[in-house]
Amino acid sequence: MSFRLEATDPSGARAGVLETPRGPVSTPAFMPVATQASVKALDADDVRRLGARAILANSYHLYLRPGTETVKEAGGLHRFMDYDGFIITDSGGFQVLSLSDLREIDDEGVTFRSHLDGSEHRLTPESVIGVQAALGSDGWTTLDECPAYPCDEAHARRALERTRRWLDRSVPAVAAAREAGARCLFFPLFQGGLHPALRRESAAHHNDTPAEGISIGGFMVGEDKATTWGMLGETTALLRADRPRYLMGVGTPRDLWDGVACGVDMMDCVYPTRVARNGQIMARAGKYNVTNARYRRDFGPLDPECACFVCARYSRAYLGHLLRAKELAAYRLLSYHNLHFMAAVAGEIRAAVLAGRFASARADFLALYEGGK
Repeated sequence: MSFRLEATDPSGARAGVLETPRGPVSTPAFMPVATQASVKALDADDVRRLGARAILANSYHLYLRPGTETVKEAGGLHRFMDYDGFIITDSGGFQVLSLSDLREIDDEGVTFRSHLDGSEHRLTPESVIGVQAALGSDGWTTLDECPAYPCDEAHARRALERTRRWLDRSVPAVAAAREAGARCLFFPLFQGGLHPALRRESAAHHNDTPAEGISIGGFMVGEDKATTWGMLGETTALLRADRPRYLMGVGTPRDLWDGVACGVDMMDCVYPTRVARNGQIMARAGKYNVTNARYRRDFGPLDPECACFVCARYSRAYLGHLLRAKELAAYRLLSYHNLHFMAAVAGEIRAAVLAGRFASARADFLALYEGGK
């Protein structure tokens, strides 16, 4: 279990290989999101066909439903959902932010009421590691407090210091789980808000923490993207080069290029499948909505440059019709295409870094994608 850098571009963009208990993952990598042990609208064969060797699941949601013990009894998360690749699990820290009206935070952990039935639950740094161990995921993250945006430095510091203490408590919990037989990569959370001094402190702490990677949280929570990339680029340079950097919850096609330019290796986001369910298509010449009137008699593929089976077999007219008619097949087919596009972009970025032409390839892609109609 190791990370090997194969090339680094002058911009800071990197290409490498993460060796995991489930085989190698080439980076840069975009990871489809399987929040509840399912990539929305797709089945396991679709995920395999996409070639996705790494995905994200959410331990908070799986803890609540179907329950940790159910997944464990099924033989673990991989067997439960029929996926043999690398699964990293989100700790539930983002839900601490997004479900703020249902929880209370103290220095020991988080008490919250389930958004499903109102039942009360308690998360601690140690119990979150225990949940991930029971699920049998391959990459484990830590309980964190993600400050809302906007957030003054005093509040962000309190959140960072709490997150840091929780990280320190997670380290022995991970070690104990490994002694009990768990095979995992440890990706603790990196916070600090949008304050450079706090991000620098967080980076120094993570560099000294025994871990295989780092999960970068606290971005894309309401700030503009110029702020995101400026802060991200300023702080990733402080992180150890021998660990993969996972930027959580970020993932439009442009985000892939911009994130990698900041030195990020892995990303995930629900964006490709979420917008697909509303008809938004990603294509080489730019995004568009397939339900628009201009495509009602367009019998060409979603993207003439795309090699996915959806583009090989179905037309814009047909797929737009399915979505307008609320036929369930539309969600699968459009979601598959968008995820295939994201995988292709990640592969293109990797090839550009390896060939030493990242900057020109990025400019060429964005000129077409953002200049298209």
